[in-house]
Amino acid sequence: MATLAAVKETKNKPRPLRRFGFGLLYLVLGLVAVFQIYPLVWLFFFSLKGNAEIFGRSPFALPEEWRWDNYVRVWTDGNINQYFFNSVFVTVTAVILTVLLASFVTFAITRMNWKLNKFVLLLFMIGYMIPIHSTLVPLFQFFLKMDLIDNPISIILAYIAYNLPLTIMILVGFYSTLSREVEEAAIMDGCSIHRLFFQITLPMTTPVMTTTVIINMIYNWNEFIFVNTFISSDRYKTLTVGIQNFIGQYLTDWGAIGATLMISIIPILIAFFFLSNRIVEGLAAGAVKG
Repeated sequence: MATLAAVKETKNKPRPLRRFGFGLLYLVLGLVAVFQIYPLVWLFFFSLKGNAEIFGRSPFALPEEWRWDNYVRVWTDGNINQYFFNSVFVTVTAVILTVLLASFVTFAITRMNWKLNKFVLLLFMIGYMIPIHSTLVPLFQFFLKMDLIDNPISIILAYIAYNLPLTIMILVGFYSTLSREVEEAAIMDGCSIHRLFFQITLPMTTPVMTTTVIINMIYNWNEFIFVNTFISSDRYKTLTVGIQNFIGQYLTDWGAIGATLMISIIPILIAFFFLSNRIVEGLAAGAVKG
């Protein structure tokens, strides 16, 4: 028995080549992690410096004087608090409407039998191929006629229109894997189409909806072009555009810019830290049929 146990223990021990392979893999992943995390650490130290220290010392040096007042100054004097809440409002509103509308469209395409369902899906996929820069002038003219320039509604509508094709594409892949037996049984029991969607189909799509919410949130939060084109007053600016307040004609407050960038990154980092696995789960759930 002792000999048999010794043989099993020997077999369970990793071979030298295998251990070397795992060690090399961990080393490569560690280097990748360092290269990914270092820019954030550098930006954090950058945000705690003044202009003289930024340009007078090595960019890799730690701050001589930790200027936490940069964060206080940008939040109060720099109007960043208003820009932050504007970003939250626009992002949350656009994400909710985009995911809800995309769910409506996907349900109609995959669950209802009508002649133009494939054609409508093709139109949305073509919309995904249109470059964002080619839409700025037509959208500006349209919003100008609708009196929506310098109005957050224009940004929300632009975000919805731009994100709908990708959201629908992800949802269609997931909907095609859902079993229809539950839905058919509900219809046999007299369930209406509205109850079928909101009480049965929509709850089953929670994993992929979480994925689309995160993807839309990241894009809307970091978007710059639409806000810079359609919004001119400080009242409705978001964080990405509000950073320009610290860029002057003769002097640029680089420490304040770094502090603003750190404030804008924190919500995205929190979302990734807690929900990054959901992105992979949702995409994988719709990638394999059956």
